[in-house]
Amino acid sequence: MVAAESHFYQILNLYGRDAGHGYYLTHRESFMKVSKVLLLLLIIVLIASFFIFDLNQYLSLDFLKQQQTKIEAYRSEYPVLTIAIYTAIYIAVTALSLPGATILTLAGGGVFGVVWGTVIVSFASTIGATLAFLAARFLFRDAVNARFGARLKSVNEGIDRDGAFYLFTLRLVPVFPFFMINLIMGLTKLKIWTFYWISQLGMLAGTVVYVNAGTQLAKLDSLAGIFSPALLGSFALLGVFPLIAKKIIDSIQERKVYKPWNKPDKFDNNLIVIGGGSGGLVTSYIASAVKAKVTLIEKHKMGGDCLNTGCVPSKALIRSARYLSQIKRCKEFGIKMAKVEFDFSDVMERVHKVIKTIEPHDSIARYTELGVDIVEGEAKITSPWEVQVKTADGVKTLTTRSIVIAAGARPFVPPIPGLDQVEPLTSDNIWNLKELPRRLLVLGGGPIGCELAQSFARLGSQVIQIEMLPRIMMREDSEVSEAVMAKFKLENIDVRVGHTAKEFIIEKGEKIMVAEHEGQSIKIPFDQVLVAIGRTANVSGYGVDELGIALSPRKTIETNAFQETNYPNIYACGDVAGPYQFTHTAAHQAWYATVNALFGQFKRFRTDYSVIPWSTFTDPEVARVGLNEQDAKEQGIAYEVVRYDIDDLDRAISDSEAHGFVKVLTRPGKDKILGVTIVGEHAGDLLAEFVLAMKHGLGLNKILGTIHIYPTMAEANKYVAGVWKKKHTPKGVLKWLGHYHAWRRS
Repeated sequence: MVAAESHFYQILNLYGRDAGHGYYLTHRESFMKVSKVLLLLLIIVLIASFFIFDLNQYLSLDFLKQQQTKIEAYRSEYPVLTIAIYTAIYIAVTALSLPGATILTLAGGGVFGVVWGTVIVSFASTIGATLAFLAARFLFRDAVNARFGARLKSVNEGIDRDGAFYLFTLRLVPVFPFFMINLIMGLTKLKIWTFYWISQLGMLAGTVVYVNAGTQLAKLDSLAGIFSPALLGSFALLGVFPLIAKKIIDSIQERKVYKPWNKPDKFDNNLIVIGGGSGGLVTSYIASAVKAKVTLIEKHKMGGDCLNTGCVPSKALIRSARYLSQIKRCKEFGIKMAKVEFDFSDVMERVHKVIKTIEPHDSIARYTELGVDIVEGEAKITSPWEVQVKTADGVKTLTTRSIVIAAGARPFVPPIPGLDQVEPLTSDNIWNLKELPRRLLVLGGGPIGCELAQSFARLGSQVIQIEMLPRIMMREDSEVSEAVMAKFKLENIDVRVGHTAKEFIIEKGEKIMVAEHEGQSIKIPFDQVLVAIGRTANVSGYGVDELGIALSPRKTIETNAFQETNYPNIYACGDVAGPYQFTHTAAHQAWYATVNALFGQFKRFRTDYSVIPWSTFTDPEVARVGLNEQDAKEQGIAYEVVRYDIDDLDRAISDSEAHGFVKVLTRPGKDKILGVTIVGEHAGDLLAEFVLAMKHGLGLNKILGTIHIYPTMAEANKYVAGVWKKKHTPKGVLKWLGHYHAWRRS
């Protein structure tokens, strides 16, 4: 009885404490909301007052010169009060992110001189910046991170990795205005004290330059003074200071990263390229074209995955499978009956013939003729300027000024229990098949899984496709997935979404996958399994770990905007670097890596990811560039959408391919294209017009005004532009035009 009563009161005590805690939290949240509203209103009132009462006129160079004598007299009589007033004004301007901080800094030099001006401005600017930092954090950080966390990801990664140096670089080299840095940093996880002392230290050099310029301005008493050497020197220093600071920062970083290594006095090569896939071949081609000494090292086959195990063989297989599917549709084309006989081994033989036909384009002979030294062997980077190569003839070491890593990627095989005992197929080894699998289990609902699932189903396999997510092709909008899944269903592909592979077993000689679906365990028998759930970058085995080349969270080689790794003379491109794993993006990155590696001391180019197209070669084909609807919603980007259904297109009807759509996202009320998704026949080819338009800033009006051949599938692009135009018809203008024409008839 006593024990029960004790437990009863303990429960009451816990409940009361929890209730009290909840009451406290509720009131605390309410207090915080009210505080935020009041602070925001105060800031708005102060900023509005600044502009309403035209206080900006007092923060101009003209006003400063006019009041120079009075200010100096006041300072002489009330030095401490002058410092206090000046400091308060400076803190207020900086904290509220108002224009005028530059003029105030110049004024600090003119009124207080270099030493005291620097001290006062340094503390005032840092205190004001910290207040702006705190205000942004208090008012907006939670809301902004909740909605725009993805956009702040790169900033937060920089803060996590090297926050102090990251901020110091931004302060020393003002890529962005200081007020923007204050506000943006407030939205990150940077500690307040770190922000304060790094800001004071980072802004100190620039403060000295501006304050010194202010002392020279204070000495102006005529127009002739403008041309004084001291003043011209101060302004010249203002102009070159960011460049000098950047050089210093780069020098510090380089010295730090290269400290353990001895740089050779001379080099065998201007460039060594590791990997003979798309990225490596384009890099080598460009380097040889500009007469650089370049060596390409490849340990397996020239052409990389694209030629040997990826794009080329898969598209050859897709074409053969598509032909079979069209034969089955013969009645749609007015043909009563059509028969076809084939052997799977012959189809695979054709695939390899296609590879052999294209092979000379990427061959050792061709690139040797272009001026590239080709070395067949295993590369290992032993220093930032040395690569050791193990060949059939032995081991040799090559020296180079720069290195480009284009080592590619490989299929990811997950550590599912029992998977190894069923000898899984991947996109690497499936091309070795001689016999068609009777029952093919495909793991993965991405592009590779979908393309191969459909091809093998058309060739006669009983295909079961497994995807753990709610739908296949999750990167695309749901209507795209639905269109592809509908076609798969018609072709008897058993697509099972929401299924997670748990184990592979062999029972009575039969291969079985055990999957989980909605909490239930399901057994799925099969003959062969294709694992197509993504690719992982090749980052081991050639010196990346030993050299300390940094990796990204995705386990790719981390590169900056110029394709540089943490070693400024080592670059990476293609699948090994990401973020896109397409042949065309590997070639795109290769241009930037090569040009920056060879000519970066004069001019560097940032890799342009603004317009990246891709296509999935299923039937229906899916192609996209830029944003789709789910991306726009996730990123909080406002958009309008227009759609044209291809079932209304004359050429599609005549070809019996009247299905699919063109969907375009634009800026609200504007014809500026944000993204395009095309589903249907030759979608990848149709997309090219939109890629060109987006790259060069052409809107839908320009596409609408362009002649398209009739009858072609490309007319769909013009018609979707027409849908947009109709949606934005100027009704008021048309109404008046109607009145005008009625008047003309009367």
